[in-house]
Amino acid sequence: MRTFIKSILTIVIVGIVAFLFYNKVYIPKTTYITITPKKGVFKEQVRAIGNVSAKDIYSITAQTGGKIIELHTDSGEWVKKGKLLIKIDGVDLPAQLAIAKANLAKAKADIKAIQSDLESQKAKKRLLNITYRRYKKLKNQNYASQSEYDKAKADLESIDASIKASLAHINSAKSAKVVAMKNIDAIKIKIDKLKVYSPIDGYVIEKNAQIAQTILPTTPIFKIVNAKTLWVDAKVDERVSSKIEVGQQATITLRSNPNKTYKGVVKRIDAMSDLVTLEREIDIGFINIPKPFYINEQAQVDIEVHTYKNATIIPAKVIVQKGENLGVWVLQNSKAHFIKLKVIAKNPDSVAVGNIDEKTEILVPNSQKKPLKEGMKVHI
Repeated sequence: MRTFIKSILTIVIVGIVAFLFYNKVYIPKTTYITITPKKGVFKEQVRAIGNVSAKDIYSITAQTGGKIIELHTDSGEWVKKGKLLIKIDGVDLPAQLAIAKANLAKAKADIKAIQSDLESQKAKKRLLNITYRRYKKLKNQNYASQSEYDKAKADLESIDASIKASLAHINSAKSAKVVAMKNIDAIKIKIDKLKVYSPIDGYVIEKNAQIAQTILPTTPIFKIVNAKTLWVDAKVDERVSSKIEVGQQATITLRSNPNKTYKGVVKRIDAMSDLVTLEREIDIGFINIPKPFYINEQAQVDIEVHTYKNATIIPAKVIVQKGENLGVWVLQNSKAHFIKLKVIAKNPDSVAVGNIDEKTEILVPNSQKKPLKEGMKVHI
């Protein structure tokens, strides 16, 4: 009797265990989610990773050496074209300019004074010339002595000499004026070189000097980016680079803000490939500039290389490799069946295919479930 009861209990326990295994283990392990393809526009993309850079990055240096006395911007600031950035100590240049201006004023005053004296001398010459002609005539008529004639002639010659001397002094003063003006211009140029202005509207990405620092003319002080030329230097595998053309649209995602995208456009394709990596550099310009931006920040770029208007689209995650074939597992009569795919185009997240339709039930692979096999019974 006891043996019978034990047998019954064993059968019941085994039945319960089998029931639980089937419903709690086997059924969940063979239950798959299914999806169906969608029809729509498929934009084939080429994905690349690169770094933020720019076509135009200006290294700002002073035109003359000296001690920095003013800095008017800093890294991370936007500047306008013509903004004063740097001022260098001119040492004695202001004093030199004052002396040159004084010399110019003196030369102008000398010219004015000598010209005034010259006019007086010319007036005096006119009188002496009349006297000389009168004594010459009187001498010829024997009404004037030789000494009187000689004196009149000597006075006329003396005034001529004075006039010539005055003209020479005027020319000398004019030369001094020209020299003073050139000195002023030269000193002003030197003073102007003490100030450095921004050549563009741009964004300061580097500051390499401080106030009171003594610099050489070649010392880089700021680096300024022309934001209009901001782009991503991306590397693309040679095998897909032939699909890319200048002017194609792109989407840019920055590592610092992966949830936001920026519109871009292919600006340039490098004419040389890297011999080691077998990649080609593609420069993708920003249509809308991120503010702020960071040079050398990593960025992901998706370039739209072709558009298919009525494509059958499936998620890339449902595609599996079986032997040498790429395909999907589909549901047919509650069983798994593998279909080799005809891939038209693919993106990192989706694929356009040509040999299935919107009614096809695709099984979504799951590594935590029982591996799919041809003819395997599945649940949904």
